[in-house]
Amino acid sequence: MADDSGPVFRLVYRSRLRIPAHQVKAELGAIFSTARSSNKRQGITGALLVWGDHVVQTLEGEETAVRALYDTIHRDVRHEQVTVLETVPSTERVFGRWSMARVGDEDEPDIPLLMDRDKGGITPAQRRPTTGEQDAVLDAMRDHVRGAQPA
Repeated sequence: MADDSGPVFRLVYRSRLRIPAHQVKAELGAIFSTARSSNKRQGITGALLVWGDHVVQTLEGEETAVRALYDTIHRDVRHEQVTVLETVPSTERVFGRWSMARVGDEDEPDIPLLMDRDKGGITPAQRRPTTGEQDAVLDAMRDHVRGAQPA
């Protein structure tokens, strides 16, 4: 669980994945596995929405750690067109229990995920209800990713 003391900085970004279609599941699994353990060590929480070849992610934690992670993502060759959509200082985390979660598009559920190396990717963790504040941020993430899709 993330440290809840002190101010929280939230950064939301959007990017386009540069991963061949046949490698997406394995690459996302690898990204998720690394992110989950690294985020936990750095006290970063958040949620990830993958829709087609676009990503919207919310990162929250201590500002220096969140900005450093965003810089790493921005330089990652698997991402292109990386754009900050929002930065917000806050007094508390929206995703305090999520070191990473998959946000469902349309009517799919929002679920925390676990890396499953035996199955070659990511699998759902036990479902937990979301709060109203989480739902508002998740809906905004969906709106951001829809805005990135060609009409």
